[in-house]
Amino acid sequence: MFAYTNSFPCIMVAPTGARKSKADHPQLPITIEEIRDETVACAAAGATALHLHVRDSMGAHSLDPTIYREAIEEIRNALPSFPIQVTTEAAGRFDVDAQLHCLRHLRPEAASVSVREIARRPDLAPRVYHFCADAGVSIQHILYDATDWEQLETWRAEGVVRAGQDDVIFVLGSYAPPKAASRIDLNAVSARFAQTRGGYMVCAFGAAEHEVLCAAAAQGADLRIGFENNIHGPDGDVAPSNAANVARLKAALCATLVEGTPS
Repeated sequence: MFAYTNSFPCIMVAPTGARKSKADHPQLPITIEEIRDETVACAAAGATALHLHVRDSMGAHSLDPTIYREAIEEIRNALPSFPIQVTTEAAGRFDVDAQLHCLRHLRPEAASVSVREIARRPDLAPRVYHFCADAGVSIQHILYDATDWEQLETWRAEGVVRAGQDDVIFVLGSYAPPKAASRIDLNAVSARFAQTRGGYMVCAFGAAEHEVLCAAAAQGADLRIGFENNIHGPDGDVAPSNAANVARLKAALCATLVEGTPS
């Protein structure tokens, strides 16, 4: 769904995430208006899709369909055709019932689904995937490690995952426990790229985000970038905004993928 044209990767921006606050970065977009404005800025900087998290009135991660609808409407008013993928991330707050409730009542165009989170309720996994197939919700499977990959393959063989639900995102590094991604982590998953049936994307935690994403793009991966994973620029300094990092990544990709010059 999010593949870009002319052999250039999709750059999906994740400007908010589920855990960070203004204390982590004063420009982290929390309110619907802030998320809308940052999405517009990121689109202008080169982002081609949005990975959307929303927050409740207390600033906490939310899967409330009403809040999602309000955010999507605001973004659609500003960017009518910009692809939006919502998250179903549990973030230690939500069970699989709540994740399924969000999908059923929101019916988004696209959603990311963590394989390991849905595996907490094997009885509900078929309902999650079958609902999304029937409702036309494009699914991107979140994979953190080889165990997640194996679970996805098992679900495919069992018919839990439907035909066409093939897109994946490989997450390198982690938020908790904190672990920064590196090129070594990319080497560990890149062998899976040729085995994927659909689109494959990479995101990377930590200050090496730009280096890892450029290397992933050179291997044909689409990319997810944003303050959800990293608030630093490629120079190691705190980035002024999500849009600034998107612009830096776009420039680096243009140099390495279009012009063929070293990064």
